[in-house]
Amino acid sequence: MKYKKIVCVVIDSFGIGQATDAKEFDDAGADTFGHILEYRPDLKIENLYQLGLGNLHPSGKSLQSKGYAFKMHEASCSKDTMTGHWEMMGIHTTKPFKTFTENGFPDELVQELERLTGHVFIGNKSASGTEILDELAMEEIQSNGKKLILYTSADSVLQICGHEKVTGLDELYRVCQIAREITLKPEYKVGRVIARPYVGDSVGHFTRTSNRHDYALSPSSETVLDVLKSHSLDVISIGKIRDIFNGQGITESIHSTSSHEGMLQTIEEMKKDFTGLLFTNLVDFDAKWGHRRNVSGYADELEDFDLLLGQLLGVMDSDTLLIITADHGNDPTYKGTDHTRECVPCLMYSPSMKEHGILDDSSSFGVLGASVLDNFDLSKPSDLIGESILDLTK
Repeated sequence: MKYKKIVCVVIDSFGIGQATDAKEFDDAGADTFGHILEYRPDLKIENLYQLGLGNLHPSGKSLQSKGYAFKMHEASCSKDTMTGHWEMMGIHTTKPFKTFTENGFPDELVQELERLTGHVFIGNKSASGTEILDELAMEEIQSNGKKLILYTSADSVLQICGHEKVTGLDELYRVCQIAREITLKPEYKVGRVIARPYVGDSVGHFTRTSNRHDYALSPSSETVLDVLKSHSLDVISIGKIRDIFNGQGITESIHSTSSHEGMLQTIEEMKKDFTGLLFTNLVDFDAKWGHRRNVSGYADELEDFDLLLGQLLGVMDSDTLLIITADHGNDPTYKGTDHTRECVPCLMYSPSMKEHGILDDSSSFGVLGASVLDNFDLSKPSDLIGESILDLTK
């Protein structure tokens, strides 16, 4: 065992330039990091630059002084949250999850959902999560929660909005659990059912809350997390990691209300005595800024993250390995409102490292999980992808 603790932080949606197959996803020219730098050339992310981020992008500052950095290319056939995280932990997804972007959900699905829940569903289309609230939230409120908002996106998701005070969280969660059961059928099999609670009382003032809950499919096979847990190692999740893996392979989970809080939680958990993996997802980059095409908000969030990263680096010990990466892109300057097919960074650092440098690109995100298993002297199941690069970091 080289490191007692591995801390993996996912900056959700932080792509660093179009993937080689971006055209197949209609994402030619997408570049989350590059376009943020065009908007804010003096972006204050000195800690990320010291870890080598700027060396991975032609517009970044080449200021690497510690750790190892490289680009990862996604092997899976999608650009969504689940496939990205699952691939980090070894699963190569070759068949996309069902999407209902063009025409919404079939009448048969909606009718079954209405019969089993006792609600009427309005919307049923692909939409922005904030815009659909301005369009339909008053109708839900005026129905006293009898009507609920149903919508999807370019991702494999079924999303249901409910007002926290009108419909109530318990009722919204109950409805989403029923929707999850229905969508386990092959013809409706979406990757995630998402409960989207909100508050507010008038158009322009509706706000989604942090009480979101994802009902994901269980991973399609054993993951690196399962291997760690089966060998009595800690697998601590922060943010929506638990939801993404449907609890599989997790030994402890911590809810976050924001990416800022998620980083503070990561810093505090890292200080504690554990042996294994601390796995954090920072969702605001994606949900608040990428999907909403808010480049200023995304830039501000990166600068806030970098300040907290400085705090984290200041309390790391030599028994800890830090990994910073992303699960896909979501260029806040790009057309539409959906994820973008991009390469992602992988930054690895420990105070025990005596050298630093740039490594060759990885052909899959699976290098991350394989390196975690290698660190704990555990064998990788034969059906998982990725090869360890731990011996290249000195």
